[in-house]
Amino acid sequence: MTYDSAVPLLAVLVSLAAVPLVLVSSRSPRLRESWTIGAALVKFGLVISLLPRVLDGRIPETRIGELVPGFDLALRVDPLGMVFALVASTLWVLTSFYSIGYVRAAEERNQTRYFAAFALCLSSTIGVAFSANLITFIVFYEILTIATYPLVIHKETPEAIRAGRKYLAYTLTAGVALLAGAVWLSRTAGTLDFTAGGVFGGVDAGSGTVRGLFALLVGGVAVKAAIVPLHAWLPAAMVAPTPVSALLHAVAVVKSGVFGVLRVTGFVFGPTVMEDHGLALPLAIVAGATIVLGSLAALAQDNLKRRLAYSTIGHLSYIVLAAALVHPDAFVGGILHITTHATMKITLFFVAGAIYVHAHRDRVSELDGIGREMPWTMGAFALASIGLAGLPPVNGFESKWFIGAGAAASGQELALVVLLLSGVLNAAYLLPIVHRAFLRPSTQHHGLGEAPALVRVPLMVTAATSLVFGVFPNALVRFYDLARMSADAVFGGVG
Repeated sequence: MTYDSAVPLLAVLVSLAAVPLVLVSSRSPRLRESWTIGAALVKFGLVISLLPRVLDGRIPETRIGELVPGFDLALRVDPLGMVFALVASTLWVLTSFYSIGYVRAAEERNQTRYFAAFALCLSSTIGVAFSANLITFIVFYEILTIATYPLVIHKETPEAIRAGRKYLAYTLTAGVALLAGAVWLSRTAGTLDFTAGGVFGGVDAGSGTVRGLFALLVGGVAVKAAIVPLHAWLPAAMVAPTPVSALLHAVAVVKSGVFGVLRVTGFVFGPTVMEDHGLALPLAIVAGATIVLGSLAALAQDNLKRRLAYSTIGHLSYIVLAAALVHPDAFVGGILHITTHATMKITLFFVAGAIYVHAHRDRVSELDGIGREMPWTMGAFALASIGLAGLPPVNGFESKWFIGAGAAASGQELALVVLLLSGVLNAAYLLPIVHRAFLRPSTQHHGLGEAPALVRVPLMVTAATSLVFGVFPNALVRFYDLARMSADAVFGGVG
């Protein structure tokens, strides 16, 4: 049941309103940072206020106005959007504190532009999460693309400028594909509204049309989801400051991509159309290949952030694979992996940033013995690494479990093999870093100590969150219930 509410719109606008406040406070860093923290806390409060109603089956909706003839700019908060918005708004609070500590320690230039762009990114991310239809999704998706560009080129080095150009070339091209798909879909199905189970009920569309639409719409979101071979922009973007990398990987950009995959497969095409027109198998093949190739590429990286970037490429396709399995348990696992990967991966990037600003190290080969000097920081890294490998009691285990259960139930044994192989590869590229940090001798870090509190505490909180949700997967915000509600809606309650 839907009802009118201004809260979804306010949740989008609050960080947008912070942008001019940050800009006019450029001469007062503490005031500028206060606007950032204040907006993050208010956004989180607005998002969390919607949770009880969504869990009760009531869907808040805001109709802003007609964007193009016949199609409204509209926001609607269903269980899937609620999951993404909760992840983004919660982690923005922690990333805001971390960013303050990081830019101070690293003495970054252009800090005002940095915080303003960050706020705009989070505004557009919540817009993506709450989009009621494809045209609204595209608007906020493209705003997110433009807002992230100043963050990617933040250092303004030749390498950063090249990375920014590559980022725009990939993502703006993807936006064109999305827009073309939306125009075609509107003429074919007569609607752009996200509808659980798909919009093709009663529509007489041939396989050629459906497959063409699928290629455009999935291709449009696949770029930000970093599916091979559309992934090259992501490792290049690691030239950005570490909090930006955390934003790209855990909170906003790539999560918008995989969130878009779930939206398109579950709420535009739906399980029946996916199976009847043979859409699932090619998507599963591409996802499986990306999981394995991303993990293998991570093994070869000595730069810590690039290793984590290739890890992200592999892990994002867990969610794509979950969508391609066309099974409610796998869909639940895909939604849960948005949350579990977010807390684990943001922890790893926070650790990489702490090491960079405090120890001035950015290579795996330089980390021998650093765990003895920074035990809390590297302990958090170890915990998140265990979770990414899919081992209990960290939360990465539960999302992999549901994806694997969906693969088994749908008779997709090869998908199970890919998941098991990926777990081994995850351990192979992450656990040797833990071994180096704690078990190899070194004198180069003697007397280093822990990073400043503003950098250290957020990563400890995100690591602890990964553990808490690993032991109690439905605690506090009831991510599992939201994921199951979404899967039941898409699959008609049939499991």
